[in-house]
Amino acid sequence: MLQIEFCKIANMRARKLFIGQNIRKIRSDLGLTQALFAKQLGISTSYLNQIENNQRHVTAPVLLALAETFSVDIASLSVNDSDRLLADMAEAIADPLFKGEHPSAQDLMQVTQNTPTVARAFLAMHQALRRAGEQLAELDDTLERAGGLTEPTPYEEVRDFFHYINNYVHELDLSAETLAGQLAAAPRSRVRSFADHLERRHRVRVTIGGSADSPAIVRRFDPVSRVLSLNPRAAPSTHAFQIAHQIALLEHGAQIDEIVEKAGFQSHDAAAICRIGLANYFAGSTLLPYDAFLRAAGELRHDLELLADRFGASTEQVAHRLSTLQRPGHKGIPFFFARVDQAGNITKRHCATKLQFARFGSACPLWNVHSAFGNSQRTLRQLAETPDGVRYLCLATEVTKASGGFHDPVQRYALAVGCEIQHAGSLVYADDLDLESEAAFEPIGISCRICERDNCHQRAVPPLKRRLSVDHNARDTIPYSFE
Repeated sequence: MLQIEFCKIANMRARKLFIGQNIRKIRSDLGLTQALFAKQLGISTSYLNQIENNQRHVTAPVLLALAETFSVDIASLSVNDSDRLLADMAEAIADPLFKGEHPSAQDLMQVTQNTPTVARAFLAMHQALRRAGEQLAELDDTLERAGGLTEPTPYEEVRDFFHYINNYVHELDLSAETLAGQLAAAPRSRVRSFADHLERRHRVRVTIGGSADSPAIVRRFDPVSRVLSLNPRAAPSTHAFQIAHQIALLEHGAQIDEIVEKAGFQSHDAAAICRIGLANYFAGSTLLPYDAFLRAAGELRHDLELLADRFGASTEQVAHRLSTLQRPGHKGIPFFFARVDQAGNITKRHCATKLQFARFGSACPLWNVHSAFGNSQRTLRQLAETPDGVRYLCLATEVTKASGGFHDPVQRYALAVGCEIQHAGSLVYADDLDLESEAAFEPIGISCRICERDNCHQRAVPPLKRRLSVDHNARDTIPYSFE
């Protein structure tokens, strides 16, 4: 035990640790006065007081005393959380919403180290302020003319729920990974392995066809006959996903209900939609178990096609899973993921990056996702910069979902997936791109109604909160300018 703690201390000695808040919490949890706590650590009360107020850093003997006397896990005292909090504070303060003199880096460090609860409250307020502004700006003309309410729809409420938990549900992810380990089937035999588990554990028989023998039906479960019917025209990856979805509802229904209850949705519809979303999350996490998928993503440099082939999954399942790899202490690259229809509507979106998606109307026409239609055999690449100055590597590819014969409809979508440019070197798609060239990055926005760019040749409508200036004696590409 002591040898392990010595190793942890050795790793932390390279930098000075100002962790007064953590030390104070340990003492408070133990119900000890400063004098008694200091005595048991073998230091003076004044020294402890200075440590708790971040006037002195914590030395190796103090760390070792914490480990020996109070069985404190030294690794838990890492300042990584403080570092992340400081970075979040600096980013929030840089927001144009906060005009005037900005606090110095030293001031921000003092706040995050000495009063982290105040810092988190500030960040929550900033997030709420930004969210309120976005909701106001993103109301389209139809909602305004109809006198629509500003409350999100049930689908938007569920999307927000997943967004604000970083698209990662720890309890379900662990349960899915456990199930995947228990079944441990090769991708090509996974459907049979999942079906056997469903029949053995729940006496549910899986049939291909039956009541799902229709282009419009993907999955149909009859709780009376205990039969799960799957569309015979669907791909094996879809069959496996739908069986895993049913396993989630039968084995983890109580767990899912507890998560939904804690979310506190405003409507019954939102709660019902979230329940489906959580079952889908479990299914995707079972097909692509966290640890194995994260390792493979790094090994294959996030090649979508190779990952899909290795795990017997669809490209959409792989792209979606990349956006959920946010397990604390074991995170993957933060990705965004979106599915867009031919009209430019975003029908599915998940984001672990700063990228914002339009809630109403179409996505930015300069985004390469629109070019994916008609390029079904290619993965398109784009170096893009959003109005906030953040740069991304954006990938786009078309997917089609045929459901039957010649007269049956075909679903056609474009998938968008990407990451911030500092992570691009970990993606095979960036190998021959000039990431240092300013000219290589194309300016894109969120949607025209909330985009502040004044030199966009593709602008469809002016931004909502800017006054227009119209010159009758001049005509540019856009017939107006704005202040």
